[in-house]
Amino acid sequence: MGEMIRMTMSDGAEIAVYHAEPTGERRGGLVLIQEIFGVTDHIRELCDEYAADGYEVLAPALFDREHPGFEAEYIGADFDRAVQLARELHPFTQSLKDAQSCIDTLKPNGPVFITGYCYGGSVAWAMAGISDDLAAASCYYGSLIPTLYADKPPKCATIAHFGRYDQGIPMEGVEALIAKGHPTAQIFVYDANHGFNSDRRKDYHEHSAELARERTLALFRACGG
Repeated sequence: MGEMIRMTMSDGAEIAVYHAEPTGERRGGLVLIQEIFGVTDHIRELCDEYAADGYEVLAPALFDREHPGFEAEYIGADFDRAVQLARELHPFTQSLKDAQSCIDTLKPNGPVFITGYCYGGSVAWAMAGISDDLAAASCYYGSLIPTLYADKPPKCATIAHFGRYDQGIPMEGVEALIAKGHPTAQIFVYDANHGFNSDRRKDYHEHSAELARERTLALFRACGG
């Protein structure tokens, strides 16, 4: 349904962005932020699914400056390279700027939403806290949310999804985040592990993935989408 295009970001760099046009009536724009593994077939499939629900979707290939065309498997050397890109080579602040560039492209045509997975979940929450141009955000198991961004409430209506058995995001941190009671945010915990939304991963949990998606679409529609 969608296609890879080239877009110029705020720093002048031209990177690949997956663009999916909405099917039927346009409900709004959606910026979809990748996992550390790049704009993989799974991410592109998610974009197409949201487009089928009426959203114009942009998914920037965040690591294009450091590793053009990067798409990784979930194991072995690919996994190691993904971690290196996310934690060492690519500035997190650049991801925020690229997300805002995509928001700026979409916002003349109506409300803009954001969602993200893993690394992208952290980006989505961070953007909800700094951007004035988002109608709502849905953030999947972003490890920085309960740590670096726990005290930074979103400016827009935001939901976050975490797996109860996620070894990389301890429940103590998630519970502490819930206890903060940010009025703009609602936190959901699922009986699942990290990456439960991806049917390419061993920890895929179909019920949790479907419920999180239902909640995401309900939020977007309640916020004008």
